[in-house]
Amino acid sequence: MSRVLKRFFVIVCALGALALYGFWFEPSRIRVVEHDIAGADGRSIFAQPLRIAVIGDLHAGAPYIDEAKVDRVVALTNAARPDLILLAGDYVIQGVVGGEHMSIETIAGKLHLLKAPLGVFAVIGNHDRWEDAAHIENALTAVGIVVLENKSLEIARDDDTVRLVGVSDSFTTVPNLTAAFADVPDGTRALCFTHSPDIFLTLPQTCALTIAAHTHGGQVWLPLLGRPIVPSRFGQRYAAGLVHENGKALFVSTGIGTSIIPVRFAVMPEISLLNVK
Repeated sequence: MSRVLKRFFVIVCALGALALYGFWFEPSRIRVVEHDIAGADGRSIFAQPLRIAVIGDLHAGAPYIDEAKVDRVVALTNAARPDLILLAGDYVIQGVVGGEHMSIETIAGKLHLLKAPLGVFAVIGNHDRWEDAAHIENALTAVGIVVLENKSLEIARDDDTVRLVGVSDSFTTVPNLTAAFADVPDGTRALCFTHSPDIFLTLPQTCALTIAAHTHGGQVWLPLLGRPIVPSRFGQRYAAGLVHENGKALFVSTGIGTSIIPVRFAVMPEISLLNVK
């Protein structure tokens, strides 16, 4: 074999291996990833530590996210023993290559088994709204999952309370912040959650910590180039992980499923487990 053919063979094999990794190995995996969350300069965010499991962008029905995978997500989340579970939207799929639609009733029936002492709460994502936001909300509510769309509630724990605020997805609608914070007392350090992180700058200082999803971490991260595509008007600024700005903290989960193209590269699917200081 000539040197040119050898090089061509090596290149083809390398590209094939990368494609296999990005289109099968990585997107088919799931893991629990712990993140230590503190305010700016390492300051505490709330009066007591809080352990939060975030399930973002489940996209049940996408390639590699079948019923057995959803069951595994539930089992892994429960095994992590979080204080609180937040479902950050996009339970269903729209237009994912190779995907097969899974009904929200099937998905909700499985998410019903999630357990946490402080409860399980949800917001609606853009794919959910494109399908039917009211239908999605009703299915989740029917199995005991509280959906917070521009609403808040107070969660009691020991001798302390946590104010949880759910904000509508800013990608597909205009959140009603007046309604969302109507019952939040002045001076409260609230835990806020939503689907798209783009609303972060608009949220009041009341949101000491905001949790979001939607970006999938870009699904692909490349050396030197970073994340070529991030579905956010802020680009890579709020693509993934912990961000501190204007005295507030934002955590963006890279999520579990895939959107449009079933590929992940260096952005492993995860259940985000936040250890809030």
